[in-house]
Amino acid sequence: MSIAVRAASLSLIVTLGLLILKLTLGLISGSIAVLSDALDSGQDLLAAAAVLFSVRIAARPADLEHPYGHGKAEGLSATVSAGVVGLGGGFIIYQALRRIIEGGETIDVNLGLAAMVTSGLLNVVVTAYMRMAARRTGSLALAAEARHLQTNIVQAAAVITGLLLVRFTGAQIFDPLVALALAGYMWWMAFGLIRGALGEIMDVRLPEEDERQIYESILARYPEVRGFHHLRTRRSGRQRYVELHLLVDPARTIQEVHDLSDQIEADIKKRLPGAIVTIHPEPDDGRYRGPMERIER
Repeated sequence: MSIAVRAASLSLIVTLGLLILKLTLGLISGSIAVLSDALDSGQDLLAAAAVLFSVRIAARPADLEHPYGHGKAEGLSATVSAGVVGLGGGFIIYQALRRIIEGGETIDVNLGLAAMVTSGLLNVVVTAYMRMAARRTGSLALAAEARHLQTNIVQAAAVITGLLLVRFTGAQIFDPLVALALAGYMWWMAFGLIRGALGEIMDVRLPEEDERQIYESILARYPEVRGFHHLRTRRSGRQRYVELHLLVDPARTIQEVHDLSDQIEADIKKRLPGAIVTIHPEPDDGRYRGPMERIER
């Protein structure tokens, strides 16, 4: 089992356990904030299942029908996570406003605190593992799930704060007010998730630091390389793609140019592990008049 699948499976199992815990204690305690968090755990369960499904799909190798692989599945999973977080925020707002307007039963603070402290601690552990797995694999789905789980930590802290305020002041209004603040944070996080997911689905270029590594790989071959143009980069799941046109001395042989291209490709892959690099060499005979990155010392 790969580290990505292990991380996604762990998230699914922990989320299921927390859903049962928070739903049970939330119903008994009568806390709208705890029940709202239980609802969010139910949505988390759907998101975790989507992540597990997507990392399995994304790990499949390229085939005739999918020559660029299946990495986009992770972007779709991140979009699902964003939708789940956003919908959860909307439902929490509804429940909190209803509690403010209609009032509610007295809250059993101790049970609510037990549920939320357990939730917060478990989410800290799972989030740390998820971030580590996301860094090692470059998985967008795992990175999105880590950010999603981060919202659960903030939620737990907010609910604990609200319950403590209820305990020390006796004012039940703090419970739905905390839930409203929580919903606002969830919407803000959902926006960040959807922006990152859509960026990959729409083939946004690689970060500036990655493209600087590509430039330095080419610069290292000066003066064998005279310039380059049409640099295009993108990401699909855990895979990075690099394409460029390379300008070389027209007097060089095909074998020399081929070897030079292989050297640059190997250097780019060393700087950007796992990248798929496509280089199109061209003679620098003055015919190209378009925008170009010309190498200068």
